[in-house]
Amino acid sequence: MLVVQTRIEVATHWDEELEMGFEQRSKTRLRTAVRSGEEIGIFLPRGGVLREGDFLRASDGRVVRVCAAREALMEARCSDPLLLARAAYHLGNRHASVQVLAGAVRFPSDTVLAQMLEGLGMRVHVVHETFDPEPGAYAGGSHQHSAEARHSGRIHDFAPRKEAGP
Repeated sequence: MLVVQTRIEVATHWDEELEMGFEQRSKTRLRTAVRSGEEIGIFLPRGGVLREGDFLRASDGRVVRVCAAREALMEARCSDPLLLARAAYHLGNRHASVQVLAGAVRFPSDTVLAQMLEGLGMRVHVVHETFDPEPGAYAGGSHQHSAEARHSGRIHDFAPRKEAGP
């Protein structure tokens, strides 16, 4: 089995490719397989996320290139920047991983989140793409919740707002 414990900077040559979805790329301890079929064990420092194009060095010296796999996601689109900002806010408020695009946000498939965004006035559809969400304000650090920080679980009203005229 190929064993990886080290990330490396950019490499111009690699020996293996490791294709994974975002959830797998978020794990620092993982047993899976590279594209050739050989098993690989990943043992990286906790707290990091592997991104498309990252490089790893195996204990035998081989270089492994990380590839983001296409996965089923939901994409919410609109042409109104204010509505897009509201959608991003509500997704973030639910701690959903979000990839921000021009005029759209992508997130892991979740019908409850899709219904919430449709209620705001967004157009939501399923896409099969790679997922590279924002790392967040706490990337590289830890983000802990205290017991007191929990919300009451109250359902919020997500109907589109009517803006007041001048």
